[in-house]
Amino acid sequence: MKLPDPLHPALVHFPIVLILIGMAVAVIAVFWRKGYIPIFAAALLTCGALGAWVALATGKSDGGLVESLSAPAEALLEAHEMWAERTVTAATTAAVLAIGVIAAFRFPRVVRGLSVATALMAMVAAWTVFETGHRGGAMVYKHGLGVSVNGATPSLATERLGKLVDHD
Repeated sequence: MKLPDPLHPALVHFPIVLILIGMAVAVIAVFWRKGYIPIFAAALLTCGALGAWVALATGKSDGGLVESLSAPAEALLEAHEMWAERTVTAATTAAVLAIGVIAAFRFPRVVRGLSVATALMAMVAAWTVFETGHRGGAMVYKHGLGVSVNGATPSLATERLGKLVDHD
């Protein structure tokens, strides 16, 4: 099996889903602490944080694939990276708090406070995911970064896409 090249676009969707579902489960865990709900929230948020870190690392390594960016595209790329770093921080913090909920199971008041903190931090992580994805989508759909058409290089692909849009 061959890995996708570039790897970043193939991986980014996993942490997005894990963090968003982890946030929903963390909110549920505030009200329903029985069963495996807190463990499920911790697992989702931990996997989401790890996935966000991998997505950030692959994004940085794939960043050399885009060259000769316009000033707006360069600013968008920098903002995308900044929000990705914020996502890693927020998701990691939410995961640590969720693990704290599990570790403090013998102290109901502590668990309650940590559950609320986890849910709030998971909401922050979900917001940073949105901001990161919004900028990533704009880079692809507005500026054509990383798009290849019939095996053409991304810059040539952008030129071809521009011609296709002009004819429609």
